[in-house]
Amino acid sequence: MRGCPRIALLCALLPWLLHAAAPRRPAQPLPSRDPRDPARGSDFDRVYSGVVSLTTENIYSFNYTSQPGQVNAVRVYVNSSSENLDYPVLVVVRQQKGVLSWQVPLLFQGLYQRSYNYQEVSRTLCPSEATNETGPLEQLVIVDVTSMAPLGAQYKLLVTKITHFQLQTNVAFHFTASPSQPQYFLYKFPDDVDSVIIKVRSEMAYPCSVVSVQNITCPVHDLDHNVEFNGVYQSMTKKAAITLQKDFPSKQFFVVFVIKPEDYACGGSFFIQEKENQTWNLHRTKNLKVTIVPSTKGSVDVNSILISLFIFFFFYFGFLLIVLVHCIRFKRKSIDGSFGSSDGSGNMAVSHPIAAGTPEGSNYGAIEGSSSSPGRQMSSPNSGQTFQSDTDSSVEESDFDTLPDIESDKNIIRTKVFLFLSDLSRKDRRIISKKYKIYFWNIVTIAVFYALPVIQLVITYQIVANTTGNQDICYYNFLCAHPLGVLSAFNNIFSNLGYVLLGFLFLLIVLHRDILHHRALEAKDSFAMEYGIPKHFGVFYAMGIALIMEGVLSACYHVCPNYSNFQFDTSFMYMIAGLCMLKLYQTRHPDINASAYAAYASFAAVITLTVLGVVFGKNDVWFWVIFSAIHVLASLALSTQIYYMGRFKIDVSDSDLGIFRRASMVFYTDFVQQCGRPLYMDRMVLLILGNLFNGSFALYGLIYRPRDFASYMLGIFICNLLLYLAFYIIMKLRSSEKLLPTPLLCIVATVVMWATSLYFFFQKPSSWEDTPAESRERNRECILLDFFDDHDIWHFLSATALFFSFLVLLTLDDDLDVVHRDQIPVF
Repeated sequence: MRGCPRIALLCALLPWLLHAAAPRRPAQPLPSRDPRDPARGSDFDRVYSGVVSLTTENIYSFNYTSQPGQVNAVRVYVNSSSENLDYPVLVVVRQQKGVLSWQVPLLFQGLYQRSYNYQEVSRTLCPSEATNETGPLEQLVIVDVTSMAPLGAQYKLLVTKITHFQLQTNVAFHFTASPSQPQYFLYKFPDDVDSVIIKVRSEMAYPCSVVSVQNITCPVHDLDHNVEFNGVYQSMTKKAAITLQKDFPSKQFFVVFVIKPEDYACGGSFFIQEKENQTWNLHRTKNLKVTIVPSTKGSVDVNSILISLFIFFFFYFGFLLIVLVHCIRFKRKSIDGSFGSSDGSGNMAVSHPIAAGTPEGSNYGAIEGSSSSPGRQMSSPNSGQTFQSDTDSSVEESDFDTLPDIESDKNIIRTKVFLFLSDLSRKDRRIISKKYKIYFWNIVTIAVFYALPVIQLVITYQIVANTTGNQDICYYNFLCAHPLGVLSAFNNIFSNLGYVLLGFLFLLIVLHRDILHHRALEAKDSFAMEYGIPKHFGVFYAMGIALIMEGVLSACYHVCPNYSNFQFDTSFMYMIAGLCMLKLYQTRHPDINASAYAAYASFAAVITLTVLGVVFGKNDVWFWVIFSAIHVLASLALSTQIYYMGRFKIDVSDSDLGIFRRASMVFYTDFVQQCGRPLYMDRMVLLILGNLFNGSFALYGLIYRPRDFASYMLGIFICNLLLYLAFYIIMKLRSSEKLLPTPLLCIVATVVMWATSLYFFFQKPSSWEDTPAESRERNRECILLDFFDDHDIWHFLSATALFFSFLVLLTLDDDLDVVHRDQIPVF
């Protein structure tokens, strides 16, 4: 039988062929097996060493059981001594829900195409959680280590179970991370907690890191190049804080910590590579501490809002009480007939003892009849003339003050050594009132055109921040940022309500005074026409609108505060300071104050310079040289106009030599001929102090070049205003004028409020001058009602301080209401 040997051979080989054809399962090798065996053991917490090459692949399998209600996470450590980027060690981890892979050395790209290689890599695998419905689950993790290196690449592998993977409420957790060894942990909302704040701290500012909050999805984005792909994130140096609501689908989330390969994103420098393919295993590790605490409850937020509203509405209650008392006293005086008596011609006779006892020589320095303008009909008890209607719309400024003789008359009057208010209130009152009302209508127009695009822009900022999850766009105080709806920091927005409410209240106070004054004019009251400071309320109305818009635009800025929109509210800060100075000057110079168009054009120039200073003023010396020159020259030019009451003019038709000849003659007449004593001593003292002060500011800016140019410019305005106000009050007291209790109380309240508010202003819980990560180092906890931070208190106090400051200007000269204008000195 010739086929018997073949059949016998086939029968002998059949078991071997069946075994070779059978499907293989992952091996469960014992620790003592040959290390070159392709099927590796699955012991946790054991270091496995090996070599992989083009022809060698090592596979490891790890089994564990996941119990219901328990989250088990696995971390894989891989180290390779190879620095060959052409043939790295490739690690592929397969799980129940996905695949995770990386290479060793792990390559990171930096700025200017720089690369950073890490030979030690560890990653946390996405965990699977068993439920009560599924019961215990058997989890299988397969680690595949390969390489295309022809000569082989060595590696070490360690797989461990993470014992502290789930973060607990109010329990601090310490850990270490690096660019190639990111960390992330799980947090579950307790049943009684609706919002939490994730607080992260580090003793070291660098290396720069990123804190991210991601939904429970696999894979988790935990590397520098993909951490921004999902969730909410922010860069960090020493502090980070993220507020989260309980709106996650599974009521839980991952907190991811990534260390960046370079520090430029956090404001630091980056390392310079000394050689190509340099490894950075030991250079960039960071110790971190994370604590998750419950945020304030909704009841606390509501109580804080109601308390704040109650405090500001208390001002309204005080105003209504004062108005009520005033009405009662007015009615009593009307019944008693003590307010005034009629002379039969419809005019109120002067009954005040000061007016009745005025000596004939008390109008020293005033031109006879200067209390009335050339074009205005004045009435007196002995005259049958009547007042023109205050609402005469046919009166135009072109009807007055244009003839050469009047121009000459102004030169004579305004260059007198001793000036009185009657000398500078010669123009028709209706014309001047119309000019000052332009301040109000112009600022309303500016506010509308300014606010609408601002609101549109900040809404876009908030939408972008919410959509992308990038919390580096907006510079909040994240440790005290209470979200509401789409707004990330509602408390910073709400605290600006004080500006709006007190601005409306100031408008009501001015309106009340305006109505009373208008009634007095209609009643032909001589006190309203010839006594006291001329009442023009246009600038006061503009100040009230500016205060309201300061609150609106500051709220818009705090929707998403950053480098691009800082000028939203600072613009109206400059306007408020400028309007206050203009109003203070207008008080005793009603005829020669700046026009609304010139004033707002000057404000526009200041805002333009501020923007240029923020952009170019940090390091560019040329900008500071130009700005300091403009600052000094503008101060000198304004001082000249103030000193000569607007009568110093240079004829452009003169030759250059004629201009210098006139300037030399003015200097000789006013200084040399007077033996060094200025012709107008009081004005000269003020202007010398002002120019010294502004020169010092310009020199300081030129030498130190402060980074916060916007605050530097605002400081110039505020200090000039304070200097002028102090001079005004000193001269008022020097002229034997009185401070009534109301303005005195307002002055004291203003000083106290400004001193307190400036303390909180300089705390600065955030700053857009720094990088977002550096700004977060300034973040502070809430200090008032667990809802407001330092900057919110600055909003409240500064709004109150501005309100009292306005009241000071409004009531400062109330003592002069019974003094004739030819007895009120000008200074």
